[in-house]
Amino acid sequence: MKNKQPTSSTTHEFVLPINTIINSECIEGMKSLPDNSVDLIIADPPYNLSKGGDWKWDNSVALAGMGGNWNKVMQEWDNFTFDSYFSFTQAWLAEAKRILKPTGSMWIFGTYHNIGIINVICQQLGIEIINEVIWYKRNAFPNLSGRRLTASHETILWCHKGGKKREYYFDYEYSKNGEFDGDGLKTPEKQMRTVWDIPNNKDRSELQFGKHPTQKPLRILKRMIRLSSKSGDTMLTPFAGAGSECVAAKVTGRNYIGFEVDEAYCAIAEERLLHAEEESQQITLASFAKMTKINSEE
Repeated sequence: MKNKQPTSSTTHEFVLPINTIINSECIEGMKSLPDNSVDLIIADPPYNLSKGGDWKWDNSVALAGMGGNWNKVMQEWDNFTFDSYFSFTQAWLAEAKRILKPTGSMWIFGTYHNIGIINVICQQLGIEIINEVIWYKRNAFPNLSGRRLTASHETILWCHKGGKKREYYFDYEYSKNGEFDGDGLKTPEKQMRTVWDIPNNKDRSELQFGKHPTQKPLRILKRMIRLSSKSGDTMLTPFAGAGSECVAAKVTGRNYIGFEVDEAYCAIAEERLLHAEEESQQITLASFAKMTKINSEE
C-alpha cells in the first residue's frame, strides 16, 4: 500500500482506506472492500487502442492546424485481445457495481474502441446508464494519414447501480447555475446538455510532478464529482494513473480511494496530492468569500 494509512469512514466495522493510493491491481483491490461502501466511482479504464505504431510531434516545425507537442505511444497495459478485454471489463465492472452505494454514481470514459463493450456489459450486469455524454475536444489529436476524419470526442457513460428506485444523487442546481468557464456549449441558467466542450489541455500545475499518457484534465473530473456527489463523500477510481481523479476529489472536499498497478504512477499521484492541499484551501477561501458577499447583500 502506498501513501497515508487508512483514516476514518466506516462501513459496518470495516475501515475504508480513504485518502489513499493503493499500489494494487484494481479487481483484487476492489474485492477487499465491502458491498455498498463508496459514493462515487470515476473509471478511466484501458481503451484497448494500443495498436499500430508510435507517433509524435515536437512542434519544431510550424504546421497549420497543429498545436503544442503531443505523442501517441503504444502501452502494454492497453493491449488486449477482444476476449481478454471483454473478460477484464466484466470483472472490474462487477466489482464496481458491488461496492457502489445505491445512492451513488459511476462515470466511465471510453472511445469507439471500447465503449460498446462497456455498454453491453453494463446491461448484462444490470448497471443502468443515466446519460451518454460526448466530451468534445477542440484541441483533439490530429489525423496525420489523411484517410479518416479527425477524432474529436470521447464518450463518457454516467451510470448508477440499477434498480427501480434510482436513488443516485444529482446536483441539478449546480448543473444549471454552476461556473463552467470555457464551455461554449453551456448556456448559463439553462439545463446542462450531454455534449461538453472541454479542451484536453492540462494546467502546468497538473503536469509538474509527472504525467500519465491518458491523463484527464481536472476541470472535467471536478464537474463529474460536483454533479453526482456531496461534500465528504468517498470517490473511488479503479485506474488512478497519475492521480487526477483523486486530486479532483480532494480539492472539491471529497475523500478518495485509488488503485494503481504501476508504482511509478503511484509516486506521481502522491506528490500531486501532497501539493493539492494548497489548491483545496484556496477553493475553500473563495467559497467562504462568495457566501460572505451573498449574506451581506441580503
